Amino acid sequence: MNTEVIPHNPFQSMIDRFNAAADILNLSYSKRDKLQHLEKQIVVNFTVTMDDGTEQNFDGYRVIHSTALGPSKGGIRYDMGVNLEEVKALAAWMTWKTAVVGIPFGGAKGGVICDPRSLSKSELEKITRAYTRTLADTFGPDKDVPAPDMGTGPDEMGWLMDEFSKLHGHGKAIPAVVTGKHLNAGGSIGRTEATGKGVSIITLLALKNRHIDHNNATVAVQGFGNVGLHSALYLYEKGLRITAVSDVYTALYNEDGLNIPELILYYNLNNKKIAGYTNAIVISHDALLLLPVDVLIPAAKEDVITCDNAHAVKARIIIEGANGPVASDADEILNQHNVLVVPDILANAGGVTVSYFEWLQNTLHQTWEIEEVNFRLTEILEESFEKVFATASLYNITPRLAAYVIGIKKVTKTMEGKCAVK
Repeated sequence: MNTEVIPHNPFQSMIDRFNAAADILNLSYSKRDKLQHLEKQIVVNFTVTMDDGTEQNFDGYRVIHSTALGPSKGGIRYDMGVNLEEVKALAAWMTWKTAVVGIPFGGAKGGVICDPRSLSKSELEKITRAYTRTLADTFGPDKDVPAPDMGTGPDEMGWLMDEFSKLHGHGKAIPAVVTGKHLNAGGSIGRTEATGKGVSIITLLALKNRHIDHNNATVAVQGFGNVGLHSALYLYEKGLRITAVSDVYTALYNEDGLNIPELILYYNLNNKKIAGYTNAIVISHDALLLLPVDVLIPAAKEDVITCDNAHAVKARIIIEGANGPVASDADEILNQHNVLVVPDILANAGGVTVSYFEWLQNTLHQTWEIEEVNFRLTEILEESFEKVFATASLYNITPRLAAYVIGIKKVTKTMEGKCAVK
């Protein structure tokens, strides 16, 4: 596998951290090589007839990093920035994430290079169905289970399930092939807000770990999509002071704290944008990352904190709501500045955890109430947090390296067990 160092390449960040954890575990070269290689890497191209009658070609990917722990699991992104290095990194992160929280899934990721905001609903449906047909032999409830991600949602997951079922269901729906569906299509209650709720649970645990009273603790949230919005809302409801939020267009700041329910209402009535909200001042996106807050939650994209700005970060705690928001070249700088970083493979694992609940409900033909979903989610995340921080203390390493140590150890032992059985 090519591991040439590319500045702020998300896959290289994963490899850097993987190797640091592998050193701690004294992992052999052959095992490292096995765990760094992808099980499957698929590049697809398909043609869709657009609403105006023209035909347009689309490129996409599906990467399966590992199925050692179970069927591979991972979202599908629709974005112009989708690229193979990003997809590979996200697939590997999912492998370690599911291992850390004890979910019987492996890691995968997919994406289509397109701008979903410029496409009609009928065009998005055609793209989703064409992508599904191309990968119909890869997907499956016991093989590879997609989920929504940037640019996709319950509609796309419903179309994927329907198209897959037409090809493999013999007249019956196969809801367990995908998670993140609408409730009437077999989705789980609590799935939409699961990642943000998980981030808030982890935030409260991190504040307690640092002996910071969560009442009126200050928080800045980068990103006001599904993860950032729900993280901000849950923490606001717990009494934390959300002083700054941002979306792709605007960053807002209010030293006294933003009224998050009011801001969400404005956002929903303003075409999913926070621009123009008057009970705050506008600041730069870069300035939000450097505010003197108790907690910074980067919940937008990869590599927003790098060696270029890490030294200026004033937050006491960083909770990685997004995947890979802190580049590997920033890790040591933040550690030297005593900034506690709770890594993505723990912090944002609420989404895949409730996705597992959805898959399980579909498989067992059950429907759980929200109380059961939230109880199980909280229990898993609290246990995982304690395990990560206990491992960090045992080896005198950062929580990020501890999470990688746990994930790599679990996958390695499972692979060894399977080989022994064979």
